Amino acid sequence: MFNISLENADLLKNSIPIIAEIIDEGVFKVDSNGLSLLSPDRSMIAVVDFRLLASAFNDFDVSGENMLGLNLANLVAVIKRIKTGEKVTLKKDDKSNMLEIIMEGKGKRKFEIPLLNINTEKPPLDQLNFKGKIEMDASVLEEGISDADIVDDSVVMETNPELFKLWAKGDVSSSQLELKKGETGLTSLEASEAVRARYPLEYLKKMIKASKFSEKVSVEFANDYPMKMVFKDIDKINLSFILAPRVEE
Repeated sequence: MFNISLENADLLKNSIPIIAEIIDEGVFKVDSNGLSLLSPDRSMIAVVDFRLLASAFNDFDVSGENMLGLNLANLVAVIKRIKTGEKVTLKKDDKSNMLEIIMEGKGKRKFEIPLLNINTEKPPLDQLNFKGKIEMDASVLEEGISDADIVDDSVVMETNPELFKLWAKGDVSSSQLELKKGETGLTSLEASEAVRARYPLEYLKKMIKASKFSEKVSVEFANDYPMKMVFKDIDKINLSFILAPRVEE
C-alpha cells in the first residue's frame, strides 16, 4: 500500500505523456526509492527507464514494494485533468485493484484507474557496453534531430576522440550537426575509437521531448549498437531511453 503526494504536479504532467508515446502499457513500481518504470515497447525497439525519486514527493508513505500494471493512455487521460497549482495524491491500499488519483485545489476530485496483469521481462541493460559517450546541450541535440527529420526517416551518429557528428541524407537533401571537442554546446566527449550507428527518427523525436527536464543530455552508443540517451534532474526525476539501431546493409 502507499499514499504519496506531489505539490509540483508538472513532474507527472510533463513526463508520463512522453513515456506514453513510446509504450502503451507497463508496470510501475512504488517503493522506498520513489515511483519507477522500466519497460520496453511492444516492438522491442525502445526501452523506457523512468524514476520519480522519493525526494520529489511532499508526502511519501509507502509500505513494501507495490507493482502497478497500467494502461498508459488511461493514465495520461487522467493526468491531463490536473490543473496548475493542484496537489496530486497517488494512493492504493492492499484490498483494492485500483489506483486512486486525487486532485486537490478548488475542490477535491478523484479518479480510479484499474490495475492490469502485465507480464514484462526486465531488459538486460547492465549488459550493454558502449564505446562512445557524449554530453551536450539538450537543445543542440534537439535541433539536430529536427533538422534530420525534414531530410530522412533515420539519422546517423558518429564520434571519434575529437568529434561528434549527427547527419541524415535523403534522395535530394541532407543535414549535418557537427561538434568538436571543447566547442560550445559539447560538454564532454569520451571515445577511444571511431564509432557509427544509425537510429530511427520516429523514436528519437519522441525521446528528445524529455529535454524539458534537463539542459544537458548524454548519449552513449557503439558501432551498429543500441544507444542510451539520459536526461537527469538529480533531485527529482531521472528519465533515460535505450534505442535499437537501424542496421545498415
